[in-house]
Amino acid sequence: MSPFTGSAPRTDTWHHLAYAVDPHGVATVTLARPEKLNALTFGAYADLRDLLAELSRERAVRALVLTGEGRGFCSGGDVDEIIGATLAMDTAQLLDFNRMTGQVVRAVREAPFPVIAAVHGVAAGAGAVLALAADFRIADPSARFAFLFTRVGLSGGDMGAAYLLPRVVGLGHATRLLMLGDAVRAPEAERIGLVSELTDEGKADAAALALARRLAEGPALAHAQTKALLTAELDMPLAASVELDAATQALLMTGEDYAEFHAAFTEKRPPAWQGK
Repeated sequence: MSPFTGSAPRTDTWHHLAYAVDPHGVATVTLARPEKLNALTFGAYADLRDLLAELSRERAVRALVLTGEGRGFCSGGDVDEIIGATLAMDTAQLLDFNRMTGQVVRAVREAPFPVIAAVHGVAAGAGAVLALAADFRIADPSARFAFLFTRVGLSGGDMGAAYLLPRVVGLGHATRLLMLGDAVRAPEAERIGLVSELTDEGKADAAALALARRLAEGPALAHAQTKALLTAELDMPLAASVELDAATQALLMTGEDYAEFHAAFTEKRPPAWQGK
């Protein structure tokens, strides 16, 4: 996302989610409809898409934690406000909606900072895909993931799930999860690689925040380029990947952080990373 902006002002208030940023440059985005298990609405999708775009342009945030208020992370799209509403839409409107949900996933993957999903309780449907799109998934023992799209008569390949999930857990596990829509509880999710870290009960948010702060204190530009290469090279042949790696490293070797590491090593002190 380019940092250059036009006439659009910065958004001061987000109506469909809670947002905060701490002095460390760690943003926390909270899905905040606990009475509905944080079921997503049209407005919540749009706010997530637009907030991630703004943060990507501003470059002030160095890591982001995505979490859910109450008993679960996110139960997916709201049955009444989305599924019921889409039954009355024509094809053009349905395409616009489905493209928007995909834009949220792209915004998570293309953000120039790490995104950490802190998962407790249910992460179902679109909620499971949001967690899947994150760079890290920190979960407590109550977490359960369910890709429910076939259960409502739709393709399991929603919001990029058929692209991302095989690359995280392998084709065999992805086929099972997307075809059957069965819930995967935290221990199995950790075993198959869907969970990055399994915490004690009720500790996922704290662990995600600790990881976010560790990342925020590190070399932000190096993290951004690592994330970009991980995404870009998923479908590249080895020769193209090696060439892209070489070009990226050559650019980063002209940066301030690379010189700062050498200076800090020589002076026997921790590096003061600038993200440049």
